[in-house]
Amino acid sequence: MPSHDTPADVVRPAQDLTATPGVPPERLDEQQLLRELETIHRTRHDTLLHGSSDALATHNARMAELEGEYLRRHPRRWVASGRTRSGARARTGS
Repeated sequence: MPSHDTPADVVRPAQDLTATPGVPPERLDEQQLLRELETIHRTRHDTLLHGSSDALATHNARMAELEGEYLRRHPRRWVASGRTRSGARARTGS
Protein backbone atom coordinates (compact mmCIF):
# COMPACT_ATOMS: atom_id res chain seq x y z
CA MET A 1 0.00 0.00 0.00
CA PRO A 2 1.48 3.39 -0.94
CA SER A 3 2.14 5.94 1.75
CA HIS A 4 -0.18 8.92 2.02
CA ASP A 5 2.31 11.14 0.24
CA THR A 6 2.96 8.78 -2.69
CA PRO A 7 0.41 9.26 -5.47
CA ALA A 8 -1.38 6.03 -6.43
CA ASP A 9 -1.98 7.42 -9.90
CA VAL A 10 -1.90 10.70 -11.76
CA VAL A 11 -4.84 13.00 -11.05
CA ARG A 12 -6.68 13.87 -14.21
CA PRO A 13 -10.01 15.52 -14.96
CA ALA A 14 -13.06 13.29 -15.19
CA GLN A 15 -14.24 12.36 -18.65
CA ASP A 16 -17.92 13.14 -18.08
CA LEU A 17 -19.15 15.03 -15.04
CA THR A 18 -22.75 15.16 -16.25
CA ALA A 19 -23.71 11.67 -15.09
CA THR A 20 -22.89 10.68 -11.53
CA PRO A 21 -24.17 7.64 -9.68
CA GLY A 22 -27.12 8.02 -7.37
CA VAL A 23 -30.56 9.52 -7.52
CA PRO A 24 -30.65 12.87 -9.32
CA PRO A 25 -30.62 15.51 -6.56
CA GLU A 26 -33.79 17.21 -7.82
CA ARG A 27 -35.67 13.96 -7.17
CA LEU A 28 -34.59 13.75 -3.51
CA ASP A 29 -36.92 15.05 -0.84
CA GLU A 30 -35.47 17.49 1.69
CA GLN A 31 -34.56 14.84 4.27
CA GLN A 32 -32.90 12.63 1.66
CA LEU A 33 -30.94 15.56 0.24
CA LEU A 34 -29.63 16.53 3.68
CA ARG A 35 -28.68 12.92 4.43
CA GLU A 36 -26.81 12.66 1.10
CA LEU A 37 -24.98 15.92 1.85
CA GLU A 38 -23.99 14.73 5.33
CA THR A 39 -22.66 11.47 3.90
CA ILE A 40 -20.66 13.05 1.10
CA HIS A 41 -19.11 15.63 3.41
CA ARG A 42 -18.23 12.92 5.95
CA THR A 43 -16.44 10.82 3.30
CA ARG A 44 -14.67 13.74 1.61
CA HIS A 45 -11.37 13.63 3.48
CA ASP A 46 -10.85 9.90 2.98
CA THR A 47 -11.72 10.16 -0.72
CA LEU A 48 -9.27 13.03 -1.18
CA LEU A 49 -6.44 11.24 0.59
CA HIS A 50 -6.99 7.68 -0.58
CA GLY A 51 -9.43 7.56 -3.50
CA SER A 52 -8.44 6.92 -7.09
CA SER A 53 -8.58 9.75 -9.59
CA ASP A 54 -11.89 8.43 -10.89
CA ALA A 55 -13.31 8.14 -7.36
CA LEU A 56 -12.27 11.71 -6.56
CA ALA A 57 -13.73 13.04 -9.82
CA THR A 58 -17.01 11.24 -9.16
CA HIS A 59 -17.06 12.51 -5.58
CA ASN A 60 -16.42 16.09 -6.76
CA ALA A 61 -19.20 15.90 -9.34
CA ARG A 62 -21.74 14.38 -6.96
CA MET A 63 -20.89 16.87 -4.22
CA ALA A 64 -21.34 19.76 -6.66
CA GLU A 65 -24.72 18.38 -7.77
CA LEU A 66 -25.98 17.93 -4.21
CA GLU A 67 -24.71 21.31 -3.01
CA GLY A 68 -26.09 23.01 -6.11
CA GLU A 69 -29.51 21.50 -5.46
CA TYR A 70 -29.41 22.61 -1.83
CA LEU A 71 -28.52 26.16 -2.85
CA ARG A 72 -31.23 26.15 -5.53
CA ARG A 73 -33.81 25.18 -2.91
CA HIS A 74 -32.49 27.59 -0.27
CA PRO A 75 -31.31 30.76 -2.04
CA ARG A 76 -31.98 32.82 1.08
CA ARG A 77 -30.44 30.42 3.59
CA TRP A 78 -29.23 31.86 6.88
CA VAL A 79 -25.55 32.85 6.76
CA ALA A 80 -23.65 33.07 10.02
CA SER A 81 -21.91 36.42 10.39
CA GLY A 82 -18.68 34.64 11.34
CA ARG A 83 -18.70 32.86 7.97
CA THR A 84 -18.46 36.09 5.99
CA ARG A 85 -15.32 37.97 5.02
CA SER A 86 -16.09 40.81 7.44
CA GLY A 87 -16.87 38.33 10.23
CA ALA A 88 -13.56 36.56 9.69
CA ARG A 89 -11.72 39.89 9.81
CA ALA A 90 -13.46 40.77 13.07
CA ARG A 91 -12.31 37.45 14.57
CA THR A 92 -8.68 37.97 13.58
CA GLY A 93 -8.57 41.72 14.17
CA SER A 94 -7.52 42.41 10.57
